[in-house]
Amino acid sequence: MSDVTLQASLAPGDWRHAQHLLPHQLRQWADQVEEILLTLDLHRSHGRFSEGWKEGRDRILRLIDDCCDEYRKAVWKEVDYSDQAQSSVGEAYFNHPTVPAKDFRGGPFYAYFFGLHAAQHSRVLHLDSDMLFGGGSQSWIAESMQLLNDHPDVLTCSPLPGPPTRDGELRSQQAARFPLESPAFRFDTLSTRIFLLDKGRFKDKIGGLPLSYPSVRDVVKAYVEGNPPYKLPEEILSEAMQRHGLWRVDMLGSPPGMWSLHPPYRNEAFYQKLPELIQRVETGDVPQSQRGRYNVHDSMVDWSSARKALKQNRWWKRMISIC
Repeated sequence: MSDVTLQASLAPGDWRHAQHLLPHQLRQWADQVEEILLTLDLHRSHGRFSEGWKEGRDRILRLIDDCCDEYRKAVWKEVDYSDQAQSSVGEAYFNHPTVPAKDFRGGPFYAYFFGLHAAQHSRVLHLDSDMLFGGGSQSWIAESMQLLNDHPDVLTCSPLPGPPTRDGELRSQQAARFPLESPAFRFDTLSTRIFLLDKGRFKDKIGGLPLSYPSVRDVVKAYVEGNPPYKLPEEILSEAMQRHGLWRVDMLGSPPGMWSLHPPYRNEAFYQKLPELIQRVETGDVPQSQRGRYNVHDSMVDWSSARKALKQNRWWKRMISIC
């Protein structure tokens, strides 16, 4: 067991998938960490991230309580938006006393950094609520911590993106190989969906992040949907990594390894298939068309209705209706 906090971010709108995925995530990771921190963001934004908020609030609170009852090392905290908490988080990560509540899409911003700051340990494995994990290696965190110890220019580690292929290559992403015995790749960007971060290294190597604005188009999108006009946290972190010559390493690790999958959409087919999808991921029952791919492939979930709905709900159509 490693001196690591497993920090999972939750919100009321996550309940439909989190009821299945949070227990799955804890099965895969809980025995490798000293602390499990579940953070619940009750600050409602505008746009798609606010969907299902009212009906999900009480249900996700019950889910969190059930998980804390099952895992004695688990605690939960509501994301604290008080001036005092914001000042503490802002000074730790931005050298600024305030932090935006949301990004320009209405997605979480402050909640990511609150979760890191509230973690008991310096090394934090952060998970978004919708991530799936296959392989199930119980040594992945220890191996990743050793990699961080050996490579001062690596800021974060993440599981391999997608189930491994026969040749060890990625199919949906391009990256340089990182010299490990198992498949591993080096990126100069960070995804906030899943990462193992050393907070001490962040402070030493990066210090404070800027509060950056997105493109003019995205500022307009923020205005239309009533959200703060700030870049995504992962974009701000990625730009800081590039300025300071830091890397993210995605690695499978020793057999059976650990790999991740991300569902790119939400539709009824996904919610209905989710228990089966989790079982297939945990047992490694994935088709060849999924291997090497980070997003859940159509061969595992029918995404056709989700794509159609996305096209019909473009933000610029809402701007036209406002005008």
